[in-house]
Formats: sequence, C-alpha cells, structure tokens
Amino acid sequence: MKIVLNNPYLYAPVKEVVSKIVNDPVYGFIHIPFQILFDLIEHPYFQRLRRIKQLGLTHLVYPGAQHTRFQHSLGALHLMNSAIAVLRGKGVIISEKEAEAVSITILLHDIGHGPFSHTLEHSLVEGISHENLSILFMEQLNEEFGGKLDLAIKIFKDQYEKKFLHQLVSGQLDMDRLDYLKRDSFFTGVTEGTIGLDRIIEMINVKNDRLVVDEKGIYSIEKFLIARRLMYWQVYLHKTVLSAELLLMKILKRAKALTSEGVSLFATSAMNYFLEQNVNYNSVFGKQAIHHKADLLKNFASLDDNDILTSAKIWAEENDIVLSLLCKRLLNRHLFRAKLQKEEFDHKLLETLSKKVMNEYKISIDQTSYFVFMEIISNYAYDPDDHSIQILYKDGSLRDISEASDMLNTAVLSKTVKKYCLCYPKELENY
Repeated sequence: MKIVLNNPYLYAPVKEVVSKIVNDPVYGFIHIPFQILFDLIEHPYFQRLRRIKQLGLTHLVYPGAQHTRFQHSLGALHLMNSAIAVLRGKGVIISEKEAEAVSITILLHDIGHGPFSHTLEHSLVEGISHENLSILFMEQLNEEFGGKLDLAIKIFKDQYEKKFLHQLVSGQLDMDRLDYLKRDSFFTGVTEGTIGLDRIIEMINVKNDRLVVDEKGIYSIEKFLIARRLMYWQVYLHKTVLSAELLLMKILKRAKALTSEGVSLFATSAMNYFLEQNVNYNSVFGKQAIHHKADLLKNFASLDDNDILTSAKIWAEENDIVLSLLCKRLLNRHLFRAKLQKEEFDHKLLETLSKKVMNEYKISIDQTSYFVFMEIISNYAYDPDDHSIQILYKDGSLRDISEASDMLNTAVLSKTVKKYCLCYPKELENY
C-alpha cells in the first residue's frame, strides 16, 4: 500500500514516495521516508541494536529503562526528518540527496555500540570507540549497497561541504542528544530531563553554514542545558548505576585474565574472540595492525547483551571464586556500595577494605582489586569549544548562549566536574 507523506513536520520530497510507519511510545508514528532507510533497518547489523539496551544496566535502578539502541536510532531519525522540514521552511537549501544522506547518517550513528552500550569499550577492547566501529559498519554497508552511503559517511566524518549537516548528527544540539534526553527521561520517569523538544527543533536555523538557534528559542535552550546536567547526575552517573557498570567491567576483566592464563570459560564464539584476542586500537587500525577489520566486524556484529548475560549465568558456577562471586553479585543485584566525593579517597581506607575482603573471601591481596577500587568520573553539560550554541538575533547578529543568556551560568555548566567513586562490598561495613 502506498502512503504519501503529508505531515508538515516530516520531510516530503517533491515526488511521491513510499513510506513505512513505526509506532513509537515517545513520538507516536515515525515515518521512514526513503526505501534505503528501510533496507538498512532490515539489515542484521541494525537489527542487532534491538538486543542492546540504550542505558546499559540503568534498569537496575530505574526499572523502566529497558529501551534499546534500536528505538533510540529510530527516534533520532524522526527528529532529523522534523529538523529538515523546519530548515527547508526557513529557506535553507537541503537537496533530496542530502536529506537522504543525513537521514542515513543519524540512523546509523550508534550502530557501533556494543553490549550494554559503553561497557565493552572499557573492557574487552581498548581504545576503540563506538564511533570507530560505526565507521567500520557504515563502510561495510556501503560496499553492500553499492556506494549509496558515500555522502552519509562524508557527513558522519564531517568531510562534507555543508557543515551544518554534521552538526545535526554530532553537536551541542544534535538529534542524537535531543532524542536520548527525551527518551531516557520518558523510560526512567525522571521528569527533570524533560525538554521542550518541539520548540527547540522549530527554533533551529542555519547561519554562515552552521547550526544556530533563533532568538525566540533561548529559554528552551536554557532548559535543555539544565536538563542535560540533571540527567547526567541523576541517571547516567547515578552512583548505583556506576556500581553496576563497574561490576560488569570487573567481570569481563576477570574473564579475560583467566582466559589469558589458559582457563577455558564458556562463551559464544563472538564472545570468545574478544576474550582470547588482545583487541585494541593499534592492533586493528595501527600501521602494524595484527587483527583484520573484517574479523573484528564479524565478531562484533554477533555480540549483544545476551552474550554477556548468558556468560555471567554460567560463570556464576565457575571454580574461580573471584569470577563466581562477581557474577552472582550482578545476577542477584547484590551491587557494590558506591560513594562519590570531590576529593580522592584515603588510600589507607582502600587498604583496610582490601584486607577485609582478603580475609572474608580467602583470596590473595592482588585479587581484592576486583572488589575494592576507586575510579574517577567526570561530566560537563556544555562545551563551548565543540560547536558552541549560537543565538541568532533578528538583525542577523550571533551571540554565544553564554553571553545571550541572563539566567545560565555557563561557566559552571561548561566546567568539567570530576568526582572520585569508591566501590566495595556492602557487607564489609558491618565486618
């Protein structure tokens, strides 16, 4: 059945197109206006995102946070369609080819995310970001689709002449950030993350080939920056969420260490690849690379949250007491106590806690680092050096939000806040 796009907030090309519709709990109907977008969504690489939670282990704190990278990517595509329509309505020239390409870019912007989102980046691989992997996926898909992703890849890499298209994908007000704030707030129930999404998109504009915000949208931007800061400390960097994610990282670190010592652990073939191989940026992308990108992509494309959870369930019965205890803690939500403070914790406290763990679990002092450890976390809400938010006035002049706002202290919002996180077993408090 042909469905003709007839929505002022969606991109409608000059000629009639066939559109698919997806029902989304946040936005309602999401239209897929280009056939290639639907074909990419149907591809196994993209379908894998259904099996990767958007917020990792955050559901252990906020039970509703079960949404996936798949949902987020479709939501970001929906917002991109709206943004294109708004900009065209203000006279910004975006060709049909460019609209299709930037839509592909935003759809695939997170395709390189691994299990539980960022956890794999710090555990099974070293120095390889999800952006690096997204590029590999996009280049492989480009081969399969006969070069139809050429322009999308240029936009993703910020190599296309119209720089504002890249800003729509990656910038201070990109469609990625707008969707994840709206979606994460919706599914966690944290209302402080609610933003005036429709008005923000309605107020975007382009000046001197860069994305700007019309003067009337300044208050919505102020609320957006505050909401982003609150969401980071209440959701993304919530101390219990940190405890869960750091616990999972310790599990993967222990499994990798045992594998390197010759211990045979249960694992899917994809999982086993990352346990056995020392995969890092130089080994894949360096001049003397020893791992093939094709092998990395093949195994990464088969890896999702299920590989990790299934392994943890089996490893909970392993003979290695460290791995077994860590996995049981994750499966039963017996998380570490996490404490945050601005100053570094006294190392004598860590030594005392480590000795308690050693005596309680009958493990070596070296092994206690899996149970007692200190990490540094940091966050900032606004980076004026990264595509700063510019306010466009009626006379055509531009001012940075930090100068235009009479309410925000952007010096505070742009300052990197660093905190120390101490984790240890709760039961040691009464030891």
